Amino acid sequence: AVDALAELLGGTQASAPAADAERPGAPNGALDPRSMAQAVGATLPETAVVVDEGNTLGLHVPEATAGCPPHDWLTLTGGAIGMGLPLATGAALAVPDRPVLCLEADGSSLYTVQALWTQAREGLDVTTVLLDNRAYGILNFELRRVGAGEPGPVANALLSLADPPVDHVGLARSLGVPATTAHDAQELADALARAFAEPGPHLVHCPLPPVL
Repeated sequence: AVDALAELLGGTQASAPAADAERPGAPNGALDPRSMAQAVGATLPETAVVVDEGNTLGLHVPEATAGCPPHDWLTLTGGAIGMGLPLATGAALAVPDRPVLCLEADGSSLYTVQALWTQAREGLDVTTVLLDNRAYGILNFELRRVGAGEPGPVANALLSLADPPVDHVGLARSLGVPATTAHDAQELADALARAFAEPGPHLVHCPLPPVL
């Protein structure tokens, strides 16, 4: 089917564009979506499987990793959220000899956070970057798209994860996964390098400003 589609469109394998082989430099300074993406690009291992449920906070990561060593990319295919952690778990079971990086938004993680326990139980080589803007950012985005007007305090509170705040590091540790918080871009790059170098699951919590 793919060959037939390529023939119909006049494309060939040789005509597919290839990114230049280059990484971004190691970042420093404050953590934001761009510096987070730069840290991922600076440290992503060859043959990694990236599971991307970064949603609004992960928009810059594909660009930052385009020139990284060869890797695979698995992403959300529909409108539902919560697939990131279990998909990363399945990827690590399917290819145990390859590192798995899971980019996971804070709101989405709460749907399936118990997958961390499975990663710990099975000793799976999954590094989760928990992108925390203390909100269901994608739902805020969709609320504006449907033309509902400026949300009031009740609607804003409904989509907030700030009260009470979720202790993502403590939650991960309670499920058996070593976890730490990166307070700036350099700390994130260092934490990722350590996690990729050690077997088993890890979680790096990244507090980020809201995108919207």
